[in-house]
Amino acid sequence: MVFGGRVKDPQTLEFTDLDKLDIVGMFPDYATAEEAWRAAAQKTVDDAEMKYVVVHLHRLLQPQD
Repeated sequence: MVFGGRVKDPQTLEFTDLDKLDIVGMFPDYATAEEAWRAAAQKTVDDAEMKYVVVHLHRLLQPQD
């Protein structure tokens, strides 16, 4: 899953407004998610308070893996 939004501090993942997150989408594999992440992040490259991330959902569902 790839999403992003405005963060309070670029060093953290504390988003300022969860209602305004940009949900880029869910992807079948990391390579596809990374491609989407790069495209989304590139659009806001000049805004230090915008951050996009790739979330490994399988790690949330199966943390032992």
